Amino acid sequence: MNSSRRQFLARTAAGAAVIAGGSFPTVSAAALAKPMPTALTRPTLTALTNATVIDVVTGHRNRHQTILISGDRIVGVGRLPVPRGATVIDATGKFVIPGLADMHVHSLGDERVSPPLYLANGLTTVREMAASNPMLYDWRDRIDAGTLLGPRMIVASQIIDGDPTLWDPNLLHVMVVSDAAEARAAVRQVKEEGADFIKVYSRLNKESYAAIIDEARKTGLTVHGHGPDELTSKEISNAGQRSIEHIHSLGLSVSTREADVRRMVRAIKVNTGDYNAWFRQLHPIEWIAANTYSPARAADVFGTLRRNNTRITPTLTMHNVLDQIDYTRLDPALAKYLSADSIGTYDYVIENLYGANRTAEEIAHQRQMWAWRKRFVRELIAHDVPIMAGTDTGTPYSVPGFALHDELEHLVEAGATPRQALYAATAEPAAFLGLNRDLGTVEAGKIADLVVLDADPLTDIRNSRRINTVVTRGRVISPAQRRRMLADVEAAVQQPATAATIATGGCCGGGRPR
Repeated sequence: MNSSRRQFLARTAAGAAVIAGGSFPTVSAAALAKPMPTALTRPTLTALTNATVIDVVTGHRNRHQTILISGDRIVGVGRLPVPRGATVIDATGKFVIPGLADMHVHSLGDERVSPPLYLANGLTTVREMAASNPMLYDWRDRIDAGTLLGPRMIVASQIIDGDPTLWDPNLLHVMVVSDAAEARAAVRQVKEEGADFIKVYSRLNKESYAAIIDEARKTGLTVHGHGPDELTSKEISNAGQRSIEHIHSLGLSVSTREADVRRMVRAIKVNTGDYNAWFRQLHPIEWIAANTYSPARAADVFGTLRRNNTRITPTLTMHNVLDQIDYTRLDPALAKYLSADSIGTYDYVIENLYGANRTAEEIAHQRQMWAWRKRFVRELIAHDVPIMAGTDTGTPYSVPGFALHDELEHLVEAGATPRQALYAATAEPAAFLGLNRDLGTVEAGKIADLVVLDADPLTDIRNSRRINTVVTRGRVISPAQRRRMLADVEAAVQQPATAATIATGGCCGGGRPR
């Protein structure tokens, strides 16, 4: 992230130190229930009283707490008196956690769809994993300026892939590079376009990948993304890639037959845009790796990831669907938040990118592969590899915002405690983004990104869905406002697509020809 954006995110609201003794204007409950204007204003001081604050680092429940918010900052947390004139929100019986982060999204629809769905689900930060449309940079900047209501957005470059790329150019524009010179030029271009980081992809060759890492370092950008097929996970981590997305490449690195597996991966042949062929060839290789797991290799590889602080974003929500396409469907209760075009795209992707040309053997392996993914994540957790919660929203059948709660549940199913799952969606992303002084925990001095829950998420992670109120940069979204936001999305997706609509599609395949 460039220095100007970091300074914008980190700046402290003027006057935040004025807590007690002053006179503050009162904002009524009726005023809080009114629709938020485009340019949002905040009451001078807000007090959430008698809350149980969840410490996502220790798992402690700090009861009977008052959280004081001035401007966009938390200015006090504890058993504090409420200053005269503050707007009071009674949080008796409520549980407060830091604002959530989905660290792998591909937003869809126009600005009336993904941004409000994220916030309504308690997501105050998202990492956008491909600038599939330059409009994403516009959303990011308008949200930062306070003229668009949405989560903090950290936006990738266009995907940079090797030649031939897995992506069909009719579905998504990808920057295709075949040598070091093209790779360096691509990095410089996306820097000028406004990317916060570089997104690398599966078919990059070693020469191009090394050049991207070097040029990114020179331009002040970090590198996140897939593990390229030609490199091992240790090579990727040691090169300085900040995060590895999905489990595909990682699983290959911990096999007793790693040499054979790597040889088979290097032998994969695809034509431009033939994602289906890549998946068909990768599946038998993954199946070998899943059945030849080596604890010794895992200790070595996971130790490297841990020492280098390479974050892993497992995207179990994506794997759950793509590993089991005959057993997973769109949640009928959430279909109302997707346009007919988005649902049609999801169905097209499942049928053509993932379902086509499968062997009977691969079909028979579906449930076992999904079980293996969860066991793999359990091993990552056991080896203290830093994990971030991310969904790959944009791949079937994810719904923006709601998908993160699926991911938290999948992490717990895989072996994380509820606290560890919450940490992966709060404190870990904040540290990864270099914003841990401002985000990730509920503490005085930090940006007021909060989620108020009706039930304890440490008792049952499914309680993360029981959202009462959301606070984003000090702006309170009341229960009535949340309901209105969701209703507005439901209405928006019924309207025809416009030039401002971002096509549906994740980074593990997505989209359909237009």
